[in-house]
Amino acid sequence: MTAVTEFILLGFQVSQNIRILMFSLLIVIYWFTMFMNLLIITLVSTSKTLHTPMYFFISQLSISDILLSTDIVPNMLHILLYNRGNITFIGCMTQFYVFSASEASECLLLTVMSYDRYVAICNPLHYSSIMTSTYCVILSIISWLAAFSIILCLLITIVMLDFCGSNIIDHFFCDTVPLVELSCSDIYNVQLEVSLLGIILTLFPITTIIFSYTRIIVTTLRIPSSTGRQKAFSTCSSHLIVVSIFFWTIFSVYVVPTRGESSTISKILSLLYTVFTPLINPIIYSLKNNDIKMAFHGQIYKYFR
Repeated sequence: MTAVTEFILLGFQVSQNIRILMFSLLIVIYWFTMFMNLLIITLVSTSKTLHTPMYFFISQLSISDILLSTDIVPNMLHILLYNRGNITFIGCMTQFYVFSASEASECLLLTVMSYDRYVAICNPLHYSSIMTSTYCVILSIISWLAAFSIILCLLITIVMLDFCGSNIIDHFFCDTVPLVELSCSDIYNVQLEVSLLGIILTLFPITTIIFSYTRIIVTTLRIPSSTGRQKAFSTCSSHLIVVSIFFWTIFSVYVVPTRGESSTISKILSLLYTVFTPLINPIIYSLKNNDIKMAFHGQIYKYFR
């Protein structure tokens, strides 16, 4: 058997005009994504008013979005230019690892953020003593280490497979399903591991988030003043929107049955969480957050005064 040393990513098999249009749109989206996420990281790091647990976790989410976009978009732009792209075996596995770990870390960080909002609204008197800076850093480190460790186990299993047949991946990046399907080995154990890890990385976070927001809603509805209820809900609205978008896109691609679904539809759905979600997240947090707006205006004022 001849071992596969590189893969061919087909990308989007469309006309040249559409590829040029997609290339132009994606390069603008990529740079704007980088700018918005780096802006949030900078503001959280430099503005004392944003030195709180909530904004610390938002900055961690921005780091995850930067990793995801940088891992996927530059190579996708190359594929759009040349209508396909070659990637080495090691490069493909590296892309798969960074992509999967970034998605897993975002999933866990969103869960930690829901816990932060739960403590802030349901236990406000003890919030500062519970969500200390040290505790926030520990939660963040655990999220990152857990994500990269869990995906490393899957990566090792995939690397151990034999790839000796076709090396053509009908996708714009090295995703789990199209990659595993190219293997000459028995992939039952890998599929079982993927399903198990998927349950761990979705069931636990979703259960925690649902529990947190159930308690938040119950506690908020008990607040006597309408102003207090509105303020409590407003602190959670941005996070809830981001959570809904993230899990909807993930479920639409990996959980909902895809039998009969064309590869084009699958690629379009994949674009949602690899390209557009990292762009939407910082926009939601910046547009709906007065603290970030004020910190941005403050930095602009310091720069031009």
